[in-house]
Amino acid sequence: MKIKNIILILFFITGLNSVFANDGWLNILNEGGNNKGVKCTEAIQGAIEKASKNGGGTIFFPAGEYLTGALKLKSNITIHLDSGALLKFSENFDDYLPYVEMRYEGIVMQSFSPLFYAKDVENITIKGRGVIDGQGKAWWNEVYRIETAKGPIPETKYQKMWTEQNKGIVYEPYYKRTIDKHFFRPSFFQAYNCKNILIEGVTFKNSPFWTINPEFCDNVTVTGITINNPHSPNTDGINPSSCTNVHISNCHISVGDDCITIKSGRDADGRKYGKATENVTITNCTMLSGHGGVVIGSEMSGGIKKITISNCVFDGTDRGIRIKSARGRGGVVEDIRVDNIVMKNIKEEAIILDLFYDKDNPVEPVTERTPIFRNIHISNVTGGNVNKAGFVRGIVEMPIQNITFSNINMDGKEGFTINTATDVEFHDVKVNATVGSSFKITDAKNLILDNVGSSTPIKGVPVIKIDNASNIMINNNFPFNATDIFIEANGKDTKNIFLKNNVFNNVTTVVKKGKDLDKKAITE
Repeated sequence: MKIKNIILILFFITGLNSVFANDGWLNILNEGGNNKGVKCTEAIQGAIEKASKNGGGTIFFPAGEYLTGALKLKSNITIHLDSGALLKFSENFDDYLPYVEMRYEGIVMQSFSPLFYAKDVENITIKGRGVIDGQGKAWWNEVYRIETAKGPIPETKYQKMWTEQNKGIVYEPYYKRTIDKHFFRPSFFQAYNCKNILIEGVTFKNSPFWTINPEFCDNVTVTGITINNPHSPNTDGINPSSCTNVHISNCHISVGDDCITIKSGRDADGRKYGKATENVTITNCTMLSGHGGVVIGSEMSGGIKKITISNCVFDGTDRGIRIKSARGRGGVVEDIRVDNIVMKNIKEEAIILDLFYDKDNPVEPVTERTPIFRNIHISNVTGGNVNKAGFVRGIVEMPIQNITFSNINMDGKEGFTINTATDVEFHDVKVNATVGSSFKITDAKNLILDNVGSSTPIKGVPVIKIDNASNIMINNNFPFNATDIFIEANGKDTKNIFLKNNVFNNVTTVVKKGKDLDKKAITE
């Protein structure tokens, strides 16, 4: 009996091993790879190809250090890094050749392969508790070398290759300085025209350029990852561009540029593809170092719509929520919801919507080149130690339209500025500024300021300052603290200002009227 039992047990174990040996998992150490830091690109790529021929599978990296060049992902492939696994990417630019079709800052071109690259595939995953290091310093240093050169310098073979493979590329004159470098760093991860993407759990660091950058993709989920890039050029965190159905959650991001940015192509090239980024949810993320917490634009020529941003913390970023574009981009940004955000130590604007990003072009007729911002709603935001609470600036041919700010509390240096906008509402907004007015409104119309104010009004400075604005309802305001001036209004185009249902017992001067103000401009 004992011998029979032993035989049965051995048979059972052998059967299990057989099952596990054929369950689609490929241990890279059994596929010619090594965990001693010796480059094994061919072994890793070979395992990907092997799994792909079998219909898919998981490439498993046990604990240890691995070194590789660019990797091309196939359909139904999972890269799984176990705890203790460190996957480093080569610092040799040759390991990212040949050039591939990719998108760089919103322009499609031929250039270096992204570190992880996928094109026209589906069902790709990168997951685990390991660390992936892009070793981007070599790339950053090359950019610095090109940018800081005093006078012409000999072109490298990579620059010559770029010129040869990108003849006829179209771009706006303002972008010539970037194009003239003829050197474009690869994204850490770029999936191009793919669907069903999952990135989960892993840590990315030292990206050469943008870190997670799906382009023209559908059904993208990025959850529970950490991105750590030091002070470095253009090392954004997560940048979906011209993608649909994107889910970003539970991520921790500290980078050299924007933490999360939503894009859809640059200028004429973006409009040529005409692929909007839409149906995006961003939730439960923390953002530390970065130029912006969550940013939309400036490459938004294909349009960006139906975006929700919620339950996030920004601590130490240059800006919080930033939506940016400029004349010449075209595209529509619309149907944006931002809710439940806490900001602290914001170096510039906590909230900014600006159509004068990176250039100040003259007024144009409304055409496909005209950018449009509309239907943007921001609520339940707390900000402490911010430089400026908010800034909204449209262009005269296309004012920013239909914006609401609700249940917002900000402590900082400056308040909100609204310039060239229409249909703007503030509900239950308190801004405690130390310099200037809490609300500055210029060249705008159709506004509601409902229960707004400051807990720390400044003597001799109005809480609300209006200049050349019209159709404004100021209602339900009750300053609790002694206030010197509540409203200052001026400008010959200021008219139809209505004050209703306010209690100004604690206000010395309710309305200070400028010399150019029409006597009938305000109805109290």
